[in-house]
Amino acid sequence: MIFTARQIAGILNGTVDGNPDAQVSKVSKIEEGEPGSLSFLANPKYTEYIYSTNASAVIVGKDFVPQKKINTTLIRVDDAYQSFAKLLEYYNKLNKNKQGKDSLSYVSDTASIGKNTYIGAFVYVGENAVIGDNTKLYPGVYIGDNVKVGTNSTLFQGVKIYHECVIGNDCTLHAGVVIGGDGFGFTPNAENNYAKVPQIGNVVIEDNVEIGANTTIDRATLGSTIIRKGVKLDNLIQIAHNVEIGENTVIAAQTGVAGSTKIGKNCMIGGQVGIIGHLTIGDKVMIAAQSGIGADLKDGEIVQGSPAFGVGEYKRSYVVFRRLPELNAKIAELEKWLAKAQSTLRK
Repeated sequence: MIFTARQIAGILNGTVDGNPDAQVSKVSKIEEGEPGSLSFLANPKYTEYIYSTNASAVIVGKDFVPQKKINTTLIRVDDAYQSFAKLLEYYNKLNKNKQGKDSLSYVSDTASIGKNTYIGAFVYVGENAVIGDNTKLYPGVYIGDNVKVGTNSTLFQGVKIYHECVIGNDCTLHAGVVIGGDGFGFTPNAENNYAKVPQIGNVVIEDNVEIGANTTIDRATLGSTIIRKGVKLDNLIQIAHNVEIGENTVIAAQTGVAGSTKIGKNCMIGGQVGIIGHLTIGDKVMIAAQSGIGADLKDGEIVQGSPAFGVGEYKRSYVVFRRLPELNAKIAELEKWLAKAQSTLRK
């Protein structure tokens, strides 16, 4: 997709210094700019590169005053960083503005498909499924029976939504996400092996949720596993059956949450955190990466470690832990001194 400097300035309410017909078809860092690319200058420490960049156009602030000759076209805006971000968002929307139904897809006759949707090749939409307006189903997406997907949502390649699950409006599910697989429910029996407990609930994902690639969210045994509005989940996360995650909570990659745990609103959970089942974690809790959570946490707690405890106490303890070899050597020295002193007293 090709844009001129004039078109970009129009989108950003900016002005052009240089060639208004300069064409760009990609974006680049200012230090790596090449002909046909667009870059931006927001951080003063990168100013030197604007005099040598080969980018065809560069977004700069209106107050930028060059100290040397510049060979590129400048697009002047109020805030270079925000304008560049706005432009990327605009480009992303254009790039994803797919519509229509591929001939290699399958949609059940009983399914309801909204307006301006995109259904890519090898998509399967099951019986009585509902797909909202402006929603995009990229190639290889599976939508099970009675699934509901809201408006303006995007399901990227290979997403699998099992039967009866619900996806809200303005959601983004990245490649390989699986929603509604069976929860890990097994019970020992008289023959000393494990019998499967049927998982007959579903998963409910509310509005404005983003889920990273290859994350899995299990269906409830009974009722629903619930991801509240505004939640952001990274790649490679496991959410077990009957878990509930509160509004606007963010969780980083490789974290696992065991069954029936309730996580509050506005929490921040680092990568590789393990949380056991049937806990209650309050609002605005912060959990450092690689922590192990084995007990309830109150509102606002900040914890670290495995098992986790207060982050301040953890840091003080870690200072001592790092000195253990030195402290051990001192104890050994003191033991020798004490043994020698006791031997002297006996004489």
